[in-house]
Amino acid sequence: MFSVLILTLNEARNLPACLASVSFCADIVVLDSGSSDETCVIAEQAGARVFERPFDNFAGQRNHAHAHIAFAHPWVFHLDADETFTPELKTELERWITQCGEAFDGAWVAPRMMWQGVWVKHCTDFPAWQARLAHRDRFRFIEVGHGQREAPAMRMDRIAAGYRHDLSSGGVEAWRAKHQRYAVAEARAFLRTPTQASWRDLCQRDPLLRRRALKALSQQWPGRALLRFVYQYVLRGGILDGAAGFRYCMLLARYEGEIARQIRRQRVSLTP
Repeated sequence: MFSVLILTLNEARNLPACLASVSFCADIVVLDSGSSDETCVIAEQAGARVFERPFDNFAGQRNHAHAHIAFAHPWVFHLDADETFTPELKTELERWITQCGEAFDGAWVAPRMMWQGVWVKHCTDFPAWQARLAHRDRFRFIEVGHGQREAPAMRMDRIAAGYRHDLSSGGVEAWRAKHQRYAVAEARAFLRTPTQASWRDLCQRDPLLRRRALKALSQQWPGRALLRFVYQYVLRGGILDGAAGFRYCMLLARYEGEIARQIRRQRVSLTP
């Protein structure tokens, strides 16, 4: 078996469905960042163990959990409150841990991203692999932009089954507010760390590495908002996701434009 870790901050709206999807798990841990709503009460009533730590970044929260929380199992699945488990993923994880666990430190899992009840498969670059299954003792995360990634030298595998991520769970305004914060973090990371990718990296066979290289390189391009829309809606096939795909691609374009604006603002503030 495996443990489940859920990071929360004022997730009373999303948490019940998330917890219900992992009710099979005997060791559910919630690491909260100071919620002012009923998040912690909901978690405790569902049988989860609740811990609190002020938020620094996602990698810091996850690494803290590995280092300071006594998980019941060596393997930990990292789930967000607006995500839900699937029966197929449970079955696949149990098989993988038994057969492959000793050879790896962690595994990537691809979410099925939902927008207003529709799986927007194409414009969310499915499968967009995320490091989600981690060995509590061997695995470490690093901060990248507004999110996290496996640290260098981690031995990684891929899990075929996926989980569901409801991108629109809080509504459009909540999505915009969250991505406003993400844009600030992305701009800060871009200015702090020079781009490490080259055009040659776009030719790699591994789609995960190509995607990371494209993200790194695109941070230097003009007209990022328009380019992001064309890439997601046309080149990646977002047009096949219908009206939901169009709406989501428009939001992604605006998010990309906000990152560009934040880069300009922060660069000016750093100028002597």
